[in-house]
Amino acid sequence: MDDPAHNAPPPAPPPVKTGLLRTVIRLAALAVLALAMHHVFVWAEGYILENEQGWAMPGFLVMALLVYAVLIAIPFVPGIEIGLMVLAAGGGDIAPFVWLATASGLTLAYMVGGKVPYRWLHRVLLDLHLLRACRLLEEFQTLSPAERATYISAQLRGRYLDWIVRYRYLHLAALINVPGNSIIGGGGGIAFVSGLSGIFRAPLAILTLFVATAPVPLAIWLFGWSLT
Repeated sequence: MDDPAHNAPPPAPPPVKTGLLRTVIRLAALAVLALAMHHVFVWAEGYILENEQGWAMPGFLVMALLVYAVLIAIPFVPGIEIGLMVLAAGGGDIAPFVWLATASGLTLAYMVGGKVPYRWLHRVLLDLHLLRACRLLEEFQTLSPAERATYISAQLRGRYLDWIVRYRYLHLAALINVPGNSIIGGGGGIAFVSGLSGIFRAPLAILTLFVATAPVPLAIWLFGWSLT
């Protein structure tokens, strides 16, 4: 017996004015959020630079690392710069804590991405009248993680491009460490999209994030490297 829900026709896109209004509201909210994050970033940068003598205070250290972890979790926010400032100001003794904050922030971004409902994305695409993208999303969300990986590989044109998906954990680690990755979302954006895609196994993805963010802080801690 056919499933009526499965055979139901796809929802019709909303009237152009309605979809446009919702899109404008979303863009305005994103603009406000981006402006707020910019001010938080500037404040955090100045606060860290002005309080270099406060690193001996546990409370200050915890607060600075919490701010840093939240910032690095946000897409397109270059939170890694704050991490480097924290390392430069606090010295090698706090490097393990900076590593923990970095990996925790990126893990937060990954977990949030995995919780974003696909129906919300579908509504956004429908408001923009991107019907083909809506159909692809409807098909994609019914697949298992392994099937999603296969599906994405099939969409990549070129004989050798399937290695991008096949070695996705290595590429996740590489993208996290690419200089200037803020133009493609930064560490937070990369981790967020990774969670949203559903093609990563959470334990392996989180392990990858911890390993990928380890080299610089641990090198500073173990070998006494200085950023100043």
